[in-house]
Amino acid sequence: MSSATQTNKPRVLVFDSGVGGLSVAREIQQRLPGLPLVYASDNGFFPYGTKGEAELIARVDLVIRSLLQRYPVDILVIACNTASTLALPYLRSHLDLPIVGVVPAIKPAAKLSRSGVIGLLATPATVARPYTHELIREYAPQCDVISLGSSELVQIAEQKLRGEIIDHKRIAHITLQLMEHEKATQMDVLVLACTHFPLLKEELSVYLPETVQLIDSGEAIARRVESLLGNTVPNDNHFIENDFPENNSIENTSIENIAVFTKKTTEATRLVPALIHFNIHQIDYLDLQ
Repeated sequence: MSSATQTNKPRVLVFDSGVGGLSVAREIQQRLPGLPLVYASDNGFFPYGTKGEAELIARVDLVIRSLLQRYPVDILVIACNTASTLALPYLRSHLDLPIVGVVPAIKPAAKLSRSGVIGLLATPATVARPYTHELIREYAPQCDVISLGSSELVQIAEQKLRGEIIDHKRIAHITLQLMEHEKATQMDVLVLACTHFPLLKEELSVYLPETVQLIDSGEAIARRVESLLGNTVPNDNHFIENDFPENNSIENTSIENIAVFTKKTTEATRLVPALIHFNIHQIDYLDLQ
């Protein structure tokens, strides 16, 4: 059942294992500020990168079906590289709605690079996955790709959104590992191939040369959502373009956006101030039992 039928507005579901997909939700909101949004985090099964393929596909299927039953939407965005590469074909063959996945931005990086040396910062699972290697072979065969896998940055991004103090020395150490590659001084584009990582753009930039351009897939996903929905999205909501200011008392500009978690935790509760700055003012919890 389409949500547009009920509200005369289409609605999008943005799904991730954690809060990284908020970087994608932000791009969608900036491009389509009148689009009601459900942000779903499977924090009860986080992180996805450590799970087996069959186990993960079954979990994603369970959560997505439960979400769609409770929150009818018109388009689904899988804002997680791991879930996209493993579960997307299954979901597309079993669900009757448009589904947009996340692909590491290798193709645009190769086009942007003048030096022919690009970086790839992702989770260890994404770096190792054959799908990623195939993207490099297909879209960047002429480039030298410096790859680094980091699960630590995922945790740091989660901590940042919860308002916790983050250890900048850890970020410095990770970027140093990337820059230790023999061709790193020639790198001019760095692909942030985990949706958590754009949330740390400012922190990463501090420890990278100014000549390195950071890119991710968020904007491309927002354009794809806009294309699939056509002219059905009203432009009547205001999106607050302010990541994490000190003052958290923001007027409730929309009651149509909601965040859904699969487990009620202290960490999820601590995300409330950050969610407000993504114009999400409601929180719900999904009972999967």
